[in-house]
Amino acid sequence: MRNFLIAITTIGALSISCSDKLAPVKPNALKPIAITEPAPHDTDDPAIWIHPTDASKSLIIGTDKDTEGGLYVYNLEGKIVNKVLGIKRPNNVDVAYGLILNGKKTDIAVTTEREMNRIRIFSLPDMKPIDNGGIPVFEGEVERDPMGVSLYTRPSDKSIFAIVGRKSGPTDTYLWQYKLSDGGSGNVKAEIIRKFGKYSGKKEIEAIAVDNELGYIYYSDEQSGMRKYVADPDAKNNNELAFFGQKDFKEDNEGIAIYKKTATTGYILVSNQQDNTFNVYPREGANGNPNEYPLLAVIPTSTVECDGADVTNINLGPKYPNGMFVAMSNGMTFHFYDWNQIQELIDKKK
Repeated sequence: MRNFLIAITTIGALSISCSDKLAPVKPNALKPIAITEPAPHDTDDPAIWIHPTDASKSLIIGTDKDTEGGLYVYNLEGKIVNKVLGIKRPNNVDVAYGLILNGKKTDIAVTTEREMNRIRIFSLPDMKPIDNGGIPVFEGEVERDPMGVSLYTRPSDKSIFAIVGRKSGPTDTYLWQYKLSDGGSGNVKAEIIRKFGKYSGKKEIEAIAVDNELGYIYYSDEQSGMRKYVADPDAKNNNELAFFGQKDFKEDNEGIAIYKKTATTGYILVSNQQDNTFNVYPREGANGNPNEYPLLAVIPTSTVECDGADVTNINLGPKYPNGMFVAMSNGMTFHFYDWNQIQELIDKKK
């Protein structure tokens, strides 16, 4: 069941009102099933954690992106049930399952701590730190400022890797990939094993998502398009596989979420941030080409200036029988949608 989780990563804040510079919410926008209690400062990116025995007890972890920020944990009703404070500008967050620590499988949440140039790692669901206070990233680089993060679990051996992006950087090794493992004493260590990824230089790269089953990394090169790479570093393939959606966005292409209908099919959803919509692409590609991504549908949501999103196909109970889509919005909140709402709109476009 967990292999059908979406990793995604990516970024922002929410409000039902908006300034004159922002596009208004569209009249036909989907209405969320729930809106979370607001965080204090500036929400950016969510990640869904699936409870191992009772999916109705699953949680959403969201970043509050501020110098005095933190991670906020919500139940499926949108209530804050836990939080970790004192993280200096946590940008993006992702979750993974079954990292071996002290001989035991441990679910983890990983977030970037931008102002400290490191990633933070917490056990789930208790949100206890297991990183010795933080793990530095982009060491030796002039431009660090970590922003995006997504976790890849390799199917063959269940090794877990963190792919980290930054505010700015080189045009050809913008992303760094770290292998996470037991560092002793119940803490995680991270080993840099790969540097890859093109960057247009137009803006920044926050949103990163990984498809574990198909073995791909997707990331939003803002104001440029979505880029696709092989996820497994042992493949020794740093070639760009696809660069799509280049003319499909009003301004910024941001948060990415991958909905998995089967092990090999589904949808890639990307926030069209200034349009208050999500663009939908075929996960499996098109016309027999796994690297061809035509625009299938445009989904209007009630989110404003959405940075980050996540999705799962797991049945979370009567309100979310075919999964949940979570998206950040201005107003320091996250919106929860029943996947069936989105599927219905996609089907109408076919």
